[in-house]
Amino acid sequence: MSIIYSTPLKNTRLDAVTSAIGAAGVLEIGDAGMANVLASIPLANPAAPAASGGVLTFTMPQSDTAADATGTAAEARITDGTNPVITGLTVGTSGTDIVLDFVAISAGQTVTINSGSITHG
Repeated sequence: MSIIYSTPLKNTRLDAVTSAIGAAGVLEIGDAGMANVLASIPLANPAAPAASGGVLTFTMPQSDTAADATGTAAEARITDGTNPVITGLTVGTSGTDIVLDFVAISAGQTVTINSGSITHG
């Protein structure tokens, strides 16, 4: 048997994530294992409106106008500007936590996040 949370409680927990991200939140896009940060994208303040239906949807689009490194985007994390708040986010062109136009990133190019969300389990 698995634990099931009520939707209002899921929303409360996800809203706590937005609070933890704070005013200086950054989404870091990395290659496999976050060995290299390919792009660092400042998030809106707040990073997301109130969660709804157990889903936290980030305010998008947001961009990094000059990617930091070249590589293939494979995962992401969100920091409060210094410390990790969320790690292990999936990245791709569809069906992932963070949706990009493309996953092949070249240093210096603009990287735009088309959408980003977290669904409470």
